[in-house]
Amino acid sequence: MRDRRVALMWAAFVVVALVSCVLVLRRPDRLSDLHIYYGALSDLHSGRPLYEYAAGNGGPFTYPPFAALVLGPITVVSEGVLQGIWLVATCAAVVAIAGAVGVALTTRQSRRPLVVAVAATVLMLSAPVQSNLRFGQVSIFIVLMALLDGMGAVPPRLRGVLVGVAAAIKLTPLLFVVYFLATGRYRDAGRAVATFVACAGLAAIVLPGESWTYWSEAVRQTSRIGNLASLGNQSVHGMLLRVGVDESALPLLWAGLVALICAAALLRARHLASGGRPRHAAVLVGCATVAASPVSWTHHQVWPVLAAMLLIGASGVTQRAAGAALLAAMIVSLGAVLSPVSMRPGVQFLFENARAVGVCLLCLAGFGGVAVAAARTNRRPAAGRGWLRVGVTATVAVAFFAVQPLPAGADPTFKAYALDDVANPRYFFVCRGPVECAAYGTDAPVTFGTRAEKTKVRVNGVVSPQVARLEYFSAPGGAPRVIPLLDAYPGTRTFSFRSANMAQGRLLAYTADGQPIASYDEELAAALRTTTR
Repeated sequence: MRDRRVALMWAAFVVVALVSCVLVLRRPDRLSDLHIYYGALSDLHSGRPLYEYAAGNGGPFTYPPFAALVLGPITVVSEGVLQGIWLVATCAAVVAIAGAVGVALTTRQSRRPLVVAVAATVLMLSAPVQSNLRFGQVSIFIVLMALLDGMGAVPPRLRGVLVGVAAAIKLTPLLFVVYFLATGRYRDAGRAVATFVACAGLAAIVLPGESWTYWSEAVRQTSRIGNLASLGNQSVHGMLLRVGVDESALPLLWAGLVALICAAALLRARHLASGGRPRHAAVLVGCATVAASPVSWTHHQVWPVLAAMLLIGASGVTQRAAGAALLAAMIVSLGAVLSPVSMRPGVQFLFENARAVGVCLLCLAGFGGVAVAAARTNRRPAAGRGWLRVGVTATVAVAFFAVQPLPAGADPTFKAYALDDVANPRYFFVCRGPVECAAYGTDAPVTFGTRAEKTKVRVNGVVSPQVARLEYFSAPGGAPRVIPLLDAYPGTRTFSFRSANMAQGRLLAYTADGQPIASYDEELAAALRTTTR
């Protein structure tokens, strides 16, 4: 019977993997990051600078030059063939990761095949793995190398090498070097550093110009990676940007929080490693890299999925409830799914940043994604009391965020469009063209429409001649967003912007002398809606 369940679960994994790959291949923007790798390396082989490459979507090559050496062979096949190979390799990496952590999910040898199959299926369903498939990312392979090396699954004489190679491709695994030092694995730390330096040195010999450009310029230009305040960046740095922390205070505050998170995680990881739980320790360090890195996109966040599964396998109501909550956040976007019930901006902020908050709490609380308590006692609390504690904690957390008057900067989706965007019907849909827009020359200070999408609301319209300034508040408190008034057509000024939602939104129009003449909220926007095309 158990063999049958294992076979059925692996069949489920295969179905999920196949459906996921088919859906990815049907997307017009499929494997867009792999496309960047392919295009950048093709340009490099043709003699063009690696870090000046920009794909059709504007995406540059952002990894160290050693990554170009490792990925160099991908250009020997067509991009279509490469996409198929990459998807298969990603699915294989998921199975390998599930097998590596499966041992820690159960103490019964007979159940491990089933547990590994379940873990692989859950991993495949998670947002980080789906993101790796969709974008054709290397992150899943970085996680696999760091996990195997961190948990000591490689031969003793080679331990540290995989971390060194992974860090030379993507810098975040360097935290594992500190972990090796904290746990007394000095030779492993030495091998990791030596491997990292050797890989960087090899790249400097083969690609001297690209190496100089990367280490002197590109490595510091985090803006090349994308909008760091967007919801996909579930790191401490990204969360602080979304809160609206002042730019002058941001570096010091971020550094202090990162130091605290990493110190707590490393201390707990040392305890876990000395207690015979190297897998839990490695996952903890991996979670710390997600929280501490300036940029942690969805495809980087495989570590919290592993943490959630380990917590669910724990003995104890609190750990299992925490694991279930974290796993839910890692499978679905709580900000999008629960936005209809998040009536306060603080609660919406909690939902949108659930992954970052969850990982930070795990590291600071000492769990680090582990599935065990620090010690077991003979008198275990009743399950009912455990669920009561969980319920009270969750209620207090939601209540805390509910009363937070988050500033307008807490809306990372906000963007005001410029004159160059007027021709895009997705952004400007109330009126298009001088004749159509002239028809909106009414006595109303502002005439506008809204269009609701899955994760944002778009607003655009025209203003009367008496309006000199237009401001938008996305949430109570904080500075307003200034909406540009665009002279798109003779005698007509139009505007367009997007926001996460209009639940707390307010649009204000002012005259030239700074006097407010009109105020609009979501209800009035719905009443004044002129089109929803």
